[in-house]
Amino acid sequence: MNDSGEKPIEVAIIGGGCASMTAAYELSKPEHDGRYHVTVYQMGWRLGGKAASGRGPSDRIEEHGLHIWLGFYENAFRMVRECYEALDRDPSTHRFTRWDDVFFPAPHVGVAERNGDSWDAWTAYFPPGEGYPGGPMRDGESPLSLQTIAVRAIDLVKTLMLGLERARTQPVDPDSAATNGSALAQMLKLSSRGLLTSVAALVEALSLFQVILQTLPTYPSNIVLKFIETIAHSARTMMVDWLVKDEDFARRWEIIDLVLAILVGTVRHNLLFDPRGLDAINDYECREWLKMNGATERALDCAFVRGLYDLALAYEDGDASRPGLAAGQAIRGSLRMFFTYRGGLFWKMRGSMGDLVFAPLYELLKSRGVSFKFFHKLTNVGLSEPGDPHSHVNRLSFDVQANIRNAASYEPFITVNGIDAWPARPLYEQLEDGSILANADWDPEAFADSRSVENLELKVGADFDFVVLGCSVGAIPYVCPEIVARDNRWLEMTKRVKTVATQACQLWMNRPVNELGWFEDPVTLSAFEKPFDTWADMTYLAGEESWDETPQSIAYFCGVLPDTVINAHASSQEGCDEAVRGYAVSFLSQEMHHLWPGIGTGEFPWESLQASVDTSQQGVGRFDTQYWRANINPTDRYVLALPGSLEYRISPLDNTYDNMTVAGDWTDCGFNEGCVEAAVMSGRLAAHSISQWPPLEDIIGYDYP
Repeated sequence: MNDSGEKPIEVAIIGGGCASMTAAYELSKPEHDGRYHVTVYQMGWRLGGKAASGRGPSDRIEEHGLHIWLGFYENAFRMVRECYEALDRDPSTHRFTRWDDVFFPAPHVGVAERNGDSWDAWTAYFPPGEGYPGGPMRDGESPLSLQTIAVRAIDLVKTLMLGLERARTQPVDPDSAATNGSALAQMLKLSSRGLLTSVAALVEALSLFQVILQTLPTYPSNIVLKFIETIAHSARTMMVDWLVKDEDFARRWEIIDLVLAILVGTVRHNLLFDPRGLDAINDYECREWLKMNGATERALDCAFVRGLYDLALAYEDGDASRPGLAAGQAIRGSLRMFFTYRGGLFWKMRGSMGDLVFAPLYELLKSRGVSFKFFHKLTNVGLSEPGDPHSHVNRLSFDVQANIRNAASYEPFITVNGIDAWPARPLYEQLEDGSILANADWDPEAFADSRSVENLELKVGADFDFVVLGCSVGAIPYVCPEIVARDNRWLEMTKRVKTVATQACQLWMNRPVNELGWFEDPVTLSAFEKPFDTWADMTYLAGEESWDETPQSIAYFCGVLPDTVINAHASSQEGCDEAVRGYAVSFLSQEMHHLWPGIGTGEFPWESLQASVDTSQQGVGRFDTQYWRANINPTDRYVLALPGSLEYRISPLDNTYDNMTVAGDWTDCGFNEGCVEAAVMSGRLAAHSISQWPPLEDIIGYDYP
């Protein structure tokens, strides 16, 4: 019974990823006064979904990939802030008591640009944004509106132009426009010139355009479009001339080029007033849409754009020749990333996401009475009979993968340096026949592993009232065969909302990164050579592990894994892992010298790798002491935002089945791209679908624009 003496509403949450944990967090809040009792059913032994982590040899952190948060993740940071506040840990006994004990800004960002047969690394420092993500906003502030972001983007263009021009002309007042005469008269006058031939004129015109944006739709749209097209054409004409004279201007001009294309397209497609907002252009591929609105081929192929595709793992079927991003979502993500971040553009964690986000959430939810059922693999979501006017879920079927000894609850953690941590393997000593399972090549996280000790069927009314389906879209055909067979919307979703396999590699080295030849600040870098196009310096994590001799540097790499590789190995985890090993060995020997010239060309210096076990390994065999993985399970695959696909996503607010909602970064949640912010937004929407809380207006960025 809850505090009011009523039987609580039973909510079954399937899966333990970000969206599921968010829904559990919201439904178990004290404000509900115990109205809901939540049970989480999780396949395998740990929470986290695609963000799960484990502790391997020497307690080293082993991840599914690279987990870095962005400074516009307002909903995700808010939940973590509230979680740590609710735990109210004693600083004398806990090292992590606040959100900012866990997260720190990572302002150094890089991209790699091919230069003939070599590569150049371009790095930038992004200064702190005002405030901190997840914290209070100024009253009346609407930082995520397209209008607000466009004005900030124009400020960047003016700043870049003035920086390029400062040695050529007298300083220009960027805010001098719209002070003499009406804005319409100035717009007509500047447009009639045909070409704005100086930076001073361009900055004046851009300042005027900012005024116009904030007062639309006061002015005729055809005049506004002609005006911004004149600005863009004039800037590009000037750009071509300057690039010939000074190649060093290229990076800044490429940004100017892209922002101008976005501004032109915003006006041309009436995105400020279309009720669909940026979603109105999601049928276009991002590069196609930018080109349509004037972006040059040089800008479309620049490292900045390639880096955005790499960070979004945006390659259909893992094929590098098939990049794909829905234009509206790509523009939304890019603009929020660069113009709405608070504190830092990127934020890193002083440990793994599993240990510092999911473990505290587990601790808090347990204290609120949430139940966890590990080793429960969903096999079917059963529906009421066809024709039922109130179509609903009437049963849930599970394979129970293992029983806990003495019918106890599974205790999932080990202790590492004073914190709860997820092990890389199940804690077999807690399982019935644990020693047999430990020696049986058993993988309870693999869909292909069908071993179970019993089948379990839960019935509506007796065992649950509501269901939150929080597994990944890649798993839907396996866990919802009945729904997919009956419901064409779900069938189309599984066909259109595609996923991609990924690969990850982590290195621990006995040489500092400057000895390897990297003399810049610790960086997160993308747009490099595939298959591992993204690299992050994670050396700071060494102190969170338990090495006899602390590594001098740590590097994480990730990228997509082509489906052709998976098919060639018949979806075998062992075969795909071996393929990733081959890719990593080749990549390190053939490509890494471009970023780490200190290693020299040719064979990678394998003796630089630090082993935690089997230190006798020599040569390339020493790589086998490191960590790599192929993420090929349906629940591990990354969800893509391909053009023409987003309309097929199902919203957590959809009421087709009146006692089930969906949750995950694959749903229609207001930010339809694979990331923790999308997952948290979706989990909050799922909780709202059941309890009408949180209010929709409290889900930041959901009602966009």
